[in-house]
Amino acid sequence: MSPKGIRRYPSPMLLAHPHPIDAPAVLAWYDRHARDLPWRVSPADRRAGVRPDPYRVWLSEVMLQQTTVAAVKAYFLRFTSLWPTVDDLAAAPLDAVLREWAGLGYYARARNLHACAVAVVRDHGSTFPDTSAALQMLPGIGAYTSAAIAAICFDERIAVLDGNLDRVLARYYALEVPVRDAKDALRGALQIAVPERAGDFAQAMMDLGATICAPRAAACLVCPLQSDCFATKQGDPTRYPVKPTKPERPVRKGHAFVMQDASGDVFLRSRPAKGLLAGMSEVPTSDWAATLADPEFPLAAEWRHRGQVVHVFTHFRLELEVWTAAVLPDDFDGGWWCEPSALAGEALPTLFRKVLATAGLS
Repeated sequence: MSPKGIRRYPSPMLLAHPHPIDAPAVLAWYDRHARDLPWRVSPADRRAGVRPDPYRVWLSEVMLQQTTVAAVKAYFLRFTSLWPTVDDLAAAPLDAVLREWAGLGYYARARNLHACAVAVVRDHGSTFPDTSAALQMLPGIGAYTSAAIAAICFDERIAVLDGNLDRVLARYYALEVPVRDAKDALRGALQIAVPERAGDFAQAMMDLGATICAPRAAACLVCPLQSDCFATKQGDPTRYPVKPTKPERPVRKGHAFVMQDASGDVFLRSRPAKGLLAGMSEVPTSDWAATLADPEFPLAAEWRHRGQVVHVFTHFRLELEVWTAAVLPDDFDGGWWCEPSALAGEALPTLFRKVLATAGLS
């Protein structure tokens, strides 16, 4: 940001083929082919004066981080049924929000989601700020999310660059380096193209990446950018984006202990308030280390090895050996006993749902 709050981007001349994006062609395509999404105002309704709801757009954008539209739709409808407004979400207990989020992953998003709702209600009179700069001051809202909300809801003429657009632009410019090495140049090229209908343009470019310029296929013949796309001219658009060299993901190993009492109830506890999967529910586990130590069981019982669960986090691969035992509940503290039929309602992340499934509990 410059001292006056104006974004400065590197010149798109840093790109090998710095030709402009045809925004009118993109918008004409979007007017005919926009996806029908539960958080979106259609181009026709937008022309009729219907304004996007910043609460719904914000909620969808947070949910869509690292997650697909297909996976998000059911969660979005559930959240907006339980909490139709930002006031409702702010008033909800954090545990309830975490419980409904279970399965979407990246659980810090859920905690930030709740904190942001509280801040909007407390500090902004339940009204989302209408600029990307002001939106970034809210908990959990970064550069991308603030730009998306500001463009879609308030038509701020700002580049909205997500993973789908990375791919579209990498192909359009035949980018010979990984996107991460030219991110500012791509953003600068996109910024120059942003028209007055900034929100529709942002959503149109997202739709192009999701439906036309897909990761493993490119329907170039129906793409509004085909005539100027250098990857299409080269005849191999899926060659782009160039993949960066990835370091090998480290492996951590450990044990998970599933304990049931005589009635079949399962012992659960909460993870620490900070760190990975903070505040979520779990069964007890050992430490996660580079080598697998012998299991140190929580108590003496007839423990049975039920198999292994593998779960891949962003920065490491986790391998957990799953053990089960029938135990007496008298001497347990720091957690609670849950009926098997109530497990679906617990704030269990996918990892521990895998553990329970391996233990024979759905």
